[in-house]
Amino acid sequence: MLQRIHLSILREVQTRGSLTAAADALCLTQSALSHAIHKLEEQLGVALWQREGRRLRLTQAGQFLLGVAQRVLPQLEQAEQRLRQYAQGERGALRIGMECHPCYQWLLGVVRPYLAAWPDVDVDVRQKFQFGGLGALLDHEIDLLVTPDPVPRAGLHWEPVFDYEQVLVVAAQHRLADKPYVRPHDLADETLFTYPVSVDRLDIFALFLLPAGVRPKRHKTIETTDILLHTVAAGRGVTALPRWLVEAYQDRLGVRAVRLGAQGLPKRIFLGVRQADLTIDYVRGFIQMARQPSARNAEGWPDASG
Repeated sequence: MLQRIHLSILREVQTRGSLTAAADALCLTQSALSHAIHKLEEQLGVALWQREGRRLRLTQAGQFLLGVAQRVLPQLEQAEQRLRQYAQGERGALRIGMECHPCYQWLLGVVRPYLAAWPDVDVDVRQKFQFGGLGALLDHEIDLLVTPDPVPRAGLHWEPVFDYEQVLVVAAQHRLADKPYVRPHDLADETLFTYPVSVDRLDIFALFLLPAGVRPKRHKTIETTDILLHTVAAGRGVTALPRWLVEAYQDRLGVRAVRLGAQGLPKRIFLGVRQADLTIDYVRGFIQMARQPSARNAEGWPDASG
């Protein structure tokens, strides 16, 4: 009946686009691969693929089984990796996904002492999960997710790490630099730079501008924090970032942090982890280390709660 090789075949064909490429990836002949799927279809009494000319299209049953493969195979691969590490005398591996662009340097301030405290644990930071890490956490592709936007799900635990304030960033000579705070309409004539993220996931839009019915004159995206801040410092526009990050750069680059609204825009960083993994000592160790004030100040930043 259903075996791991069947799931692997479905995943590889979907990923690589052809039976030939999938067979090469799995070290099978194309004939053996086709025979394995045909035999499974006969046993199950349902077709998994339909041919459309020279292309294969998954049937509804095939789509369902592909979903199973995408959930189950990463868990099996993780289990095998961890067992190999145990066999080699290693503690394990901690794979961290990032959904917070400006949090990378904060994460370095946690990872450095963690590597010293847990020398037998490998750490891998995966930024490809920026703004899409929930599925990776549920599918066991990562073990921890750093995010300001936790989504309640059965089987997941969200640990608050620290609070911070999202602020407007402007050049020191900008017309808004000396204001105690800005209102949404103050940005109507501005060029707003942000990370390349959908508008509904950007706090400056979702929590500040759009509720007031305001949009900036122009909206442009930049991928890296350094280029983002240098662009703002050059007077080409404004952006929104955590206060602790701005204060680390402001004297060197000549930028200023201005409060968004009279009450400010408070945010919180969370670490997401599977409930079952809370029993793993090195996972708990990372969470405890991330909550320490020394982690927030590791790069010379002020306490994020202030």
